[in-house]
Amino acid sequence: MEIVYVYVKKRSEFGKQCSFSDRQAELNIDIPPNPALAELFMERNPVDTGVQCSTSMSEHEANTERFEMETRGVNHVEGGWPKDINPLELEQTIRFRKKVEKDENYVNAVMQLGSIMEHCIKQNNAIDIYQEYFDDEDTVEVTEEAPSAKTINVFRDPQEIKRSATHLSWHPDGNKKLAVAYSCLNFQRAPEGMSHDSYIWDLENPNKPETVLKPSSPLVTLEYNPKDSHVLLGGCYNGQIACWDTRKGSLVAELSTIEFSHRDPVYGTIWLQSKTGTECFSASTDGQVMWWDIRKLSEPTEVVVMDITRKEQLENALGAISLEFESTLVSVSSSSSPGFHCWGSQSQGQARAAVPDARGPQAAAYLGRRSREHHPMRPLQHLSRRGQQSFLRKETVLMPKKSLFGS
Repeated sequence: MEIVYVYVKKRSEFGKQCSFSDRQAELNIDIPPNPALAELFMERNPVDTGVQCSTSMSEHEANTERFEMETRGVNHVEGGWPKDINPLELEQTIRFRKKVEKDENYVNAVMQLGSIMEHCIKQNNAIDIYQEYFDDEDTVEVTEEAPSAKTINVFRDPQEIKRSATHLSWHPDGNKKLAVAYSCLNFQRAPEGMSHDSYIWDLENPNKPETVLKPSSPLVTLEYNPKDSHVLLGGCYNGQIACWDTRKGSLVAELSTIEFSHRDPVYGTIWLQSKTGTECFSASTDGQVMWWDIRKLSEPTEVVVMDITRKEQLENALGAISLEFESTLVSVSSSSSPGFHCWGSQSQGQARAAVPDARGPQAAAYLGRRSREHHPMRPLQHLSRRGQQSFLRKETVLMPKKSLFGS
C-alpha cells in the first residue's frame, strides 16, 4: 500500500519565484599580509591534525562518598473498617460483621470462593507431596566438612579513642541487629575526653551504627528486652541502671538514682520472664544483686547481699559479675516473684543461687564445690531438665527450707 500525502497550498503563498543565472566572481575586499604580525607567531611544520566525526571528550575519575541506605519500619494498625467504626470497640465490630454477613454480595462471594478452595483441597488430596520417587537408588555418601567460621563484617568503634567492647546483645527478633556496650574498665585510667556512647549495629551496614545510645556513664553491660525489642537495659560504670526505648531516641528513658544504685560497676544485667516484661536483675562487684522494675527505677524492689555467712553484711559480701535466671527450677509460694536466679562470684569462683521470698531478705545457697584454685566465674548458662537434675544431685548442697528462709 503506497502512502501519499498531498500538501495543499495556494500559489500566492509560495513567494517570488527564484531565478538563477551564471556570472563572474567579484572581489569584495582584499587584506594584504602584514610582516609585523608574522613575527609574533612561530611556524609549525609539518602540521598533522586528526579529524573525528564525533566530539572530543575527556575522562575524569573521582572518589565519591559511599551511598548509605537506611531502613525504617512502619507500625501498621488494623484497617479495612469504615470511618464510623472503631476497631477497638467489640460491640461495634460485631454489629458491623452481622450487617455484612446478611448482604447478598457477601454470600455470593463466599460461594464463589468456596468452589475454588474446594478444588485446591481436592488437588492436594490427590497428589502425595511426600512420596519418594527414588527409593531404589543407592544413597550417596556425603562427606561432612569440618566446622569452620569466617569473618563476615567487622564493627569498629567510630570514636577516635578506642575502647573495649565489654558486652554484646543480639536483637531478639531475627538477630539482624547487635547492641554493643563500650567502656574502659581500668579504674581511673580512662583517657581524657573518652566518649561514653554505645551503639546498635545493623549486620548489613558495618560502616555506620544504626542507633547511638548516650548514657551518663560508660556502659559495661547491655541487654535487649526479649518481650519488647525496642527496650534495652544497661549497666553503667558508675553503678546506675539505665533503660532505653529506641522509639524515643538516643537519650536515656529511665535512670536509677545514684543513692540506691550499685557502688561498683554493673557487670551483669538480665531480664526476668515475667508477665509485664519490665522486671530485671543487676549484679555488681560491690556484693549486691538488685531486683528492679523499669517502670520505677528510683529504687530497687529488693536487694540481695552476697554474704555467705547470711549476716547481710556488705563488707563480707562477694562480688557478682554474671547472672542467669531459670523460672522452672524452683517453685516459690510468693506469686510476685517466682523462679530461681543464679550468679557467679568474682573472688572465690563460686556459683550461688537465691530464691526471692516476700517475707524477708533473700538467702543464698552454695551450689559449687570448693577447689584449691579460685578464679572469677564469667558466664552462666541454662541446663536442660535432665542436666538440671544431674547438676543438682551431684553438685548442690541443698538446705532445709527453714534454714534457708529462717524459721
